[in-house]
Amino acid sequence: MTLLTEFDWSSLVYVGIFLGVLMTFEGLRQIASRSESRSEARNRRMRMIAAGASTEELLRLLKPGRDGWQLDGVPFLGTLPADLRKAGLLIRPGLFMMLAAGGTAVLALAASTVVPALLAGAIAVLACLVVPVIWVQMLRNRRMAALVAQLPDALELMARGLTVGHPLNATIASVATDMKDPVATEFGIMVDQISYGDDIVGSVMDLADRTGLEDVRYLAVAIAIQHGTGGNLARVLETLSKVIRERMAMRRRIKAISAEGRLTSIFLSCLPLIILGATSITAPGYYVDVSGDPLFKPFAIIVSVLIVANFLVMRRLVNFRF
Repeated sequence: MTLLTEFDWSSLVYVGIFLGVLMTFEGLRQIASRSESRSEARNRRMRMIAAGASTEELLRLLKPGRDGWQLDGVPFLGTLPADLRKAGLLIRPGLFMMLAAGGTAVLALAASTVVPALLAGAIAVLACLVVPVIWVQMLRNRRMAALVAQLPDALELMARGLTVGHPLNATIASVATDMKDPVATEFGIMVDQISYGDDIVGSVMDLADRTGLEDVRYLAVAIAIQHGTGGNLARVLETLSKVIRERMAMRRRIKAISAEGRLTSIFLSCLPLIILGATSITAPGYYVDVSGDPLFKPFAIIVSVLIVANFLVMRRLVNFRF
């Protein structure tokens, strides 16, 4: 009894919190990670076919659902289902939010033992919600950029197939089998839709809706017009491929020309924060000594609003639509 009385039971609480955070992190890592890298297989569709998945299972897993999203319209989280699809992640948005909420609660509880509760909550939300969503958006942007870069080659492959007499669905299948991710996976979904009974025009329109890319929308419109009125689709695809390449070159040229302005906006936006951090380190009492003044909080709020407004205005000035 004496040993039990003297034992510090609070240490068990810390151990439990540590294990909870560790298990949450490991669960997120396993869900977000892939069993195979992109270099080990051409696309997810081919891996699923090799595993014996049926066409219905392929469509159910790869074709985006039409269910409503409860957080639709909420800033930063309203586009989460579309972002996950464009990033190539199969995790459900509800499960993603549940894991993020669980990780936030566990981390907030652990951090509250060493820092104030409000600060602990802010740190937990930043680490378990904001950072994962930003990571998903980065994966989305990277995958969509790769898709646009591969699209001209895919259109040229389709045009060559049409020139030698192959049907359109066969040329789409050749893109799915002969090219790499992400264009192979997206075209593979179209092949599965066509095999399951969807028409070609509807499948390409679904691709445009799924990716949200303007260049893919041009492809969908071209195929829809050719399907309805006829014409030389191979020549149209070759022309579209050339246009997309020129648009990509124009985007890179604009990005190079605006690099100085974008770097200046980043520097001017970060400068107040750098000054604040440097001042707090070199003179810790510079702000603390006047924090009790009645005018400190109003002026701090005004300065914060101006910093945010400066960031938004500068970003608007240099964020060209490519």
